[in-house]
Amino acid sequence: MPVIEVKDLYKSFGSVKVLEDVSFNVEKGEFYGLFGPNGAGKTTLLRIITGQLEADSGTAVTLGVSATDPIEVKRSVGIVPEAETPPTFLTTRESLELACRIRCLDDIKVKVDHWLRFFDIEDKADVLCRDISKGQRQKVMLASAFIHEPEVLLVDEPFINLDPIYQRKVREYFMDLIEEGRTVFMCTHILEIAEKLCSRIAVIHEGRIIQQGSIEELRRDQEENLEDIFIRVVEGVQTPAA
Repeated sequence: MPVIEVKDLYKSFGSVKVLEDVSFNVEKGEFYGLFGPNGAGKTTLLRIITGQLEADSGTAVTLGVSATDPIEVKRSVGIVPEAETPPTFLTTRESLELACRIRCLDDIKVKVDHWLRFFDIEDKADVLCRDISKGQRQKVMLASAFIHEPEVLLVDEPFINLDPIYQRKVREYFMDLIEEGRTVFMCTHILEIAEKLCSRIAVIHEGRIIQQGSIEELRRDQEENLEDIFIRVVEGVQTPAA
């Protein structure tokens, strides 16, 4: 059974259609990438899968749990939302401790210390999150999602605000997860990194999945990279006249 099953999803905000007839599966151990232009519906789709937003119709099931049960979905997965920050009134350490307590983890100090070291923010452990840099806040968000070692990670622009050293470190961590048989679902615009990670991809445009498959399956020739595929597929869509 797929780890993530999305079938016939529709979502509108008023008269604006955001998602239309979206269907795909993600298998256990896959690194699945979702790409699309700004406003294509990527973040809305991720919010529906994680139970943060209700679809108009259709289903989204993760690890056998429907998105209509958002608490149970969030209990089972790790989530890195786009452009959100840890609580500004907590210190870096307190934010990670809160993530541990919410998930009823043991050995909290050991886990928190590990991720402070991993992201090299030990010197920021007792600094309020509002007073650390954007990149450091992104590290805290990533650590909060990783700290309970979930079977499935759903991440939206995980590399944003990270310098090249930590982009590589997070990329290598993702690769280790896949080798362990865990699953990652990622939305990102950084196609150079995504090409090194993704076993399968989907391209979404104007709320519809217009292409999906492995990079090898979607290439027209060996010279074509993920950026080339993305641009070709999106530009090849004919938008109906009004």
